[in-house]
Amino acid sequence: MTRRHTTPASFTCPQCGAEVKVGAVVCRECGSDDRTGWQSSEEVDYQSLDLPDDEPPAAPTARAPGARAVVVITLVLVVLLLLWAVWR
Repeated sequence: MTRRHTTPASFTCPQCGAEVKVGAVVCRECGSDDRTGWQSSEEVDYQSLDLPDDEPPAAPTARAPGARAVVVITLVLVVLLLLWAVWR
């Protein structure tokens, strides 16, 4: 019998020890990746990586529950005023 040499389907992440599929871009457990050379967080030069800002964008401010009704009523009154001015 001839034994064929097969390539492994996964390898161990050097950062956290999780099993990573061959060809994976990042480790699902710790986020270590091919670009950082599977380095530990202490070894990664974060300044050279294109990371998002620490703070997420501010959430839009919530309107008062009746704000929409006030806008609709104001628009209706303006339209009625314009119609009244034209027909007068």
